[in-house]
Amino acid sequence: MAYKISDACIACGACAAACPVQCIKQDGDKYKIDGSACIECGTCASVCPVGAPTQE
Repeated sequence: MAYKISDACIACGACAAACPVQCIKQDGDKYKIDGSACIECGTCASVCPVGAPTQE
């Protein structure tokens, strides 16, 4: 299951910078994961300071 970013996102950009397939983009004041491109590696969740990325 792909990851998604919850409302806990503080828009720090750590997840986007760490994503090996660049499937995370800023969407207004939050970040959003393209679920069809996500390879479910969990890197985004491991670098997020607030735990916003979670598996769907």
